[in-house]
Amino acid sequence: QVQLVESGGGSVQAGGSLRLSCTASGFTYNNKCVGWFRQAPGKERQAVAIIDRSSAPQYADFVKGRFTISRDNAKTSLYLEMNHLEPEDTAMYYCAAVHSPVPLFHDNWYTYWGQGTQVTVSS
Repeated sequence: QVQLVESGGGSVQAGGSLRLSCTASGFTYNNKCVGWFRQAPGKERQAVAIIDRSSAPQYADFVKGRFTISRDNAKTSLYLEMNHLEPEDTAMYYCAAVHSPVPLFHDNWYTYWGQGTQVTVSS
């Protein structure tokens, strides 16, 4: 059974930090491109950061310099270190995976999804 389980969300004040984690099971992890996506109420889901199977990251412009994505294939886990959080970062954050030899940034490509973890940033 394929599972992606996120954790680490919460409520913080602007300028604060959070570290999201996602643990995968039920599929081969190390040949997947994996990423973090978010969706705020009334808005479309958007890519935050992805990391391909060679561990090369890509970031959305709005998080560059603030967020860091990483993966641990031995632990079948994905992480998102979020610093200098802003109220605009408030959203449900999802991890996702897709079998791909190339990095894929658009959420439409992703086949496996977690249930999400809520991040709320207050001003």
